[in-house]
Order: sequence, then C-alpha cells, then structure tokens
Amino acid sequence: MTYHPGLHILSEFSSEKAEDLSSFHGCKMLFNQLISTNNLEKVGEVYHDFPNGGFTAVICLTESHLSIHTWPEFKLATFDIFLSNYQKDNTQKVKAIYQSVLHFFEGKELQKNEIVR
Repeated sequence: MTYHPGLHILSEFSSEKAEDLSSFHGCKMLFNQLISTNNLEKVGEVYHDFPNGGFTAVICLTESHLSIHTWPEFKLATFDIFLSNYQKDNTQKVKAIYQSVLHFFEGKELQKNEIVR
C-alpha cells in the first residue's frame, strides 16, 4: 500500500481590499468558518497585526496547517495550506479552502504552487 501525504498549496495574490489586508479580524472569522465547515480540528493559532498595517496568522490543525501573511502597502498576501490525507483524501478540501480565501480577499493569483506530497 502506498501512502500519499496530501496536497500543499503555496500562493501569492494581490488584492485591492486594503482593509482586509490590514488587520486579521475578518480573516480570523473566515478561517474559523472554513475550519468548521470542513470538519477540521484546530490545535493552536497565532494572529498578529503589525503596527503599520498588515498581519500574519498561522493555524495548526490536526490535519496540518494554514497560514497567511499580508502587505497592504503593496496590495499583496501569501497563503499556504496543507492538509494530510491520513485516513481520508483531503485534496478537494485544500482546493476549496484556497478558492474561498481568494474569493474573500477578491484576490488575483500571482503565483501558485501545488505540491502533491
């Protein structure tokens, strides 16, 4: 039997929604909703707003993690999600969460790497 650990998406996108790139509060609500909707289990989280705008967030999941870092002054963000396929294939969840994040920020994808682990 061969095990395939899962899909890891790393991306960079631009967004005109400076207010959503400036503070983590809207993103935190989105992440909590996505975690709940996709039946994922959060085991830790750190959200941090920077004094001059922008934020970083890392959420540890039993399935692995998701993270974001923003630069509102450049209208940029990076996003990263990996979900393990342990006991079930989470590939479609990774893709759906990625699309939900792009939609929330009205993001224009600049770079996207899909690593099949």
